[in-house]
Amino acid sequence: MSVEQTEHDGPLIPKPPLTLPALRQAVAAVAPSRLPEFFESMQRAFVEAGEQGSVTPIRMFYRHWGVIVEIERHPQIARRLHAAERALDSEHAAVRERAIREAGEIVRAAHSEVERG
Repeated sequence: MSVEQTEHDGPLIPKPPLTLPALRQAVAAVAPSRLPEFFESMQRAFVEAGEQGSVTPIRMFYRHWGVIVEIERHPQIARRLHAAERALDSEHAAVRERAIREAGEIVRAAHSEVERG
């Protein structure tokens, strides 16, 4: 193990299935401060599904939170994303552009991983 690596470089938890109980447990494990947001998002999704007569809002909720968990369960990736988010406030355009690219790459990779199941 190199100096830069730690035992926490791997995922903190296994990749959860995209189900309500599994995602709730995963959010509680990797991003507990986001649980209120998770529950609000869940409520909106189920209300919209009822209003639309469609499961699409629920599927989008699962995918959205699956991506968040996919990022947060990898501490190094989450740190990179959070650093990129902070860099978006930079007064330097080049720093902001790098941050946008970095965040985009991280989110696209997480989306791809969630899509693969």
